[in-house]
Parts: sequence; structure tokens; C-alpha cells
Amino acid sequence: MGMSAGGGGGGSGGRRGRGRRRGGAISEINVTPLVDVMLVLLIIFMVAAPMMTVGVPVDLPQTSASALNSETQPITITVNADGVIHLQETPIQAAEVADKLQAISTTGYNERIFVKADSIAAYGIVADVMARIQAAGFKNIGLVTQQKQDN
Repeated sequence: MGMSAGGGGGGSGGRRGRGRRRGGAISEINVTPLVDVMLVLLIIFMVAAPMMTVGVPVDLPQTSASALNSETQPITITVNADGVIHLQETPIQAAEVADKLQAISTTGYNERIFVKADSIAAYGIVADVMARIQAAGFKNIGLVTQQKQDN
């Protein structure tokens, strides 16, 4: 008079749960391909980001000043040889300089503003742009130059 330990229905009673899982869809997400794709995209953007910082091409004057270290990207105003003024890469009129700067500045009047002027640009235009920036209340204004090449 012995009883079986598997329950009263024979030997297949304990296998019922496993049999259903084999034929059904797997509801688990495999994240390994997702991580691989994200790492590849990260590397692509890390390599491509420095190449995307282009601006208006100007021939900067050369000085013996040393380069500045900066953590954040400043607002750049460029005056090219023809006297055309660009805010970042967008051409603007001299009268719009103060309004546009106030609209895009993120840290208020402490925003760093770099003025890049072509070496043959008219001094009067560059001085007018800098005066308009200062009159708007911005205090952190700098002129961008190239370092002299020692020949």
C-alpha cells in the first residue's frame, strides 16, 4: 500500500507548468542589443560633436595673448570683412544686437560674449557692436584673436 509522492494523477502532474512556457512567447526584453546600440551612438556623437562647432569664417588678428580655458560655450558675435554682423551663425543688424543677446542669454547679464572681428573689418563697426553690447548691460565681453605664430 504505497502512495506516490507526486500526487494522485500520475507522473506528469508536476510538469504541467513547464509545458505551457515552451510553446508561448517570451515576455522578457533582451537589453544587450539595446546597450550595444546606445554605446555605438555615444561614441559617434562624441567624435562628431567637436566637428559640428563651426562659425562664420573670419581672418582673426594675431596677438601674443594666451588661450582661455572655458567650461561653457560663450555667445559669439562675428564681424566679417564686409561689416556684416553675425550672432552665432545668424546675420543680424547692429540695432538688433542688444535685443537678440537678451533673448538668448541663459545666465542673464553675466553671460560670456565673445566678439570675433576680421582683421580688416572697420574699427567703427566693431566699436559700435561692443558699445551696444555694453549698453545692453552685459559685462563679460571679450575680443577673440589668434595666437602669433613664432617664425
